[in-house]
Amino acid sequence: MVKIDFLPGKQYRYQDHPVRIQRVLDLHYVLGEYEATGALVRIPISGLQPPADAPEVPVHDDLLSIPEAAWAKAQRKLAILQPVLAARGDLQLLTEVARTHQLVPSTLYRWLRAYDQTGSVRSLVELPRTGGKGQARLDAALDAVIQQAIETHYLTPQKLPVTKVILEIRQQCRQAGLPAPGDNTVRRRIRQLSEEEKTRLRWSKKIAKERFEPLRGAFPGANFPLAVVQIDHTLVDLILVDEAYREPLGRPWLTMAIDVFSRMVVGFYLSFDPPGAVGTGLCMAHAILPKELWLSRMNVQGDWPCWGVPSVVHADNAKEFRGTMLQRACDKYETRIEWRPVGKPHWGGHVERLMGTFMQEVHTLPGTTFSNVRDRKDYPSEQKAALTLREFEQWLTTFIVDVYHKRVHQGLKTSPYERYREGIFGSPRQPGRGLPERLYDELQVWLDFMPGEERTVQEYGVLIDHVFYYADVLEPYINSLEAGSGKRRLKQKFTFKRDPRDISCLYFLEPGTKVYHRIPYRDTSHPAISVWEFRQAVEQARLKGLERIDEGTIFAAYDAMRAVELAAVERTKRVTKTANRMLQGVPEGAAAAFFSSGTSGPGLAPPVPGTDAPVLPIAPAPGAAHPLAF
Repeated sequence: MVKIDFLPGKQYRYQDHPVRIQRVLDLHYVLGEYEATGALVRIPISGLQPPADAPEVPVHDDLLSIPEAAWAKAQRKLAILQPVLAARGDLQLLTEVARTHQLVPSTLYRWLRAYDQTGSVRSLVELPRTGGKGQARLDAALDAVIQQAIETHYLTPQKLPVTKVILEIRQQCRQAGLPAPGDNTVRRRIRQLSEEEKTRLRWSKKIAKERFEPLRGAFPGANFPLAVVQIDHTLVDLILVDEAYREPLGRPWLTMAIDVFSRMVVGFYLSFDPPGAVGTGLCMAHAILPKELWLSRMNVQGDWPCWGVPSVVHADNAKEFRGTMLQRACDKYETRIEWRPVGKPHWGGHVERLMGTFMQEVHTLPGTTFSNVRDRKDYPSEQKAALTLREFEQWLTTFIVDVYHKRVHQGLKTSPYERYREGIFGSPRQPGRGLPERLYDELQVWLDFMPGEERTVQEYGVLIDHVFYYADVLEPYINSLEAGSGKRRLKQKFTFKRDPRDISCLYFLEPGTKVYHRIPYRDTSHPAISVWEFRQAVEQARLKGLERIDEGTIFAAYDAMRAVELAAVERTKRVTKTANRMLQGVPEGAAAAFFSSGTSGPGLAPPVPGTDAPVLPIAPAPGAAHPLAF
């Protein structure tokens, strides 16, 4: 997986030009140098791209296909390596670990080399041996030339570029009468070096230690950002409405991840489904990924500089992490899961207190159910409900980014944002951890943490929840049978993944290549909708008394719902235009009185200047403060 880290000297692209990082300026910018001209430039972190020679890896799966026994064996290897990884270079410790586990040191060295290729337990999985068929092998003398050149020219404080190493290898091969290797062969060999080794030998042991051995200490280990992240769920004290009829749908579930060190919210997921592997996985993916695209989709102008893989995740001692896919995804990304011990609820106290803070704000919104019947009294929550899931998601994002992160936290004596910045860049009390790596391929992360489901492939494609999906890549797998012989073989099932927020496509894991392929609706004229909108359309079809419910009737019901919504919007526009005509020539004070009285129509506020669109005020519950007041 392509990662972007921020060590000085690392090469990336900016606006398709090669640049080299000089230093980090703040949470949003780095100082870079154009390789062609040497000019310095202030580069937004979100604008950095992988180097041009970075391998293009399609979105794939390297987890589900691994047998349980092989995965368990790889995890045992990693457990044996843990003390060695924590004290790199300690030969005496490595020898002691090998003796304790009845191994020879060379075995541990081989495991370390394999682990350093990806930094993941995946590298320790023993794959079936092919005898080297189809694999190129270098001559021993040529291999020694490449290795020596890397050690004497690349892994030195002089920090020579790869091109200089390639030239040195060509010269040595010419002198020795050996065929020179291809440039990509040398580049691949250098990419196989661990980041820790490159940093230690090209920069310094101090920088490598600060970069790869961050301080660890109390609670347990929450001494820097992303050291410990807590995840929990709560049923939101708010009734939401549907997009079309604005009828009550129910209370959503909120899954939230919080960085214990800074109390920054690093990710969340909203759903009408109870907590489970899907919600927890998508919350984890949201926490790991950068937030620029998310803020753009939410139309929120705020600042949310949280990304990166947490070292430890604290979760409720429940079943949401028990799924194979989610557990393996955490193993792949080197995230350790620690279960909250039974009878010790304070272990999740940080995220639970945050949930309580958020619910206090939610109690100011129309449609709140409050936290108990006594507080609710006679407040008609369903009648007052006004927000859709998308609107509440936008409200929540705004509150997190522009309010909660920026105001002083009582326990920290500073804001979560400032505490996070301090943990990244350091303070007089302790050094900073530095900016965490950014994962470049967002779709890969989402799919890694998204549980899948198995389906057969028929002549019509794939059927899930009354909806047909098809693409040409499915054709070779139509009516495929399970491996083996005999007449009673069952049809082969394949893995598909679907994002509940957009069911317009599936992602098909092709068994041979382990690559994901996008599979759209068979009828591409259908709109992209969420699984909850789809369920609502199914319910509308049933209410109409339709005996047969299929794809056509469901999307027809959805189209009817959208027609009602659009008609309501047009009626609102006409009412607004009429009100504007009525107000022409009316004094300003009289206009204000008009809108504040009950004679102006159904809750209309003055239109936005220069538009016909009315402002629909969100009235808080009786006696409550404004939703964003603090």
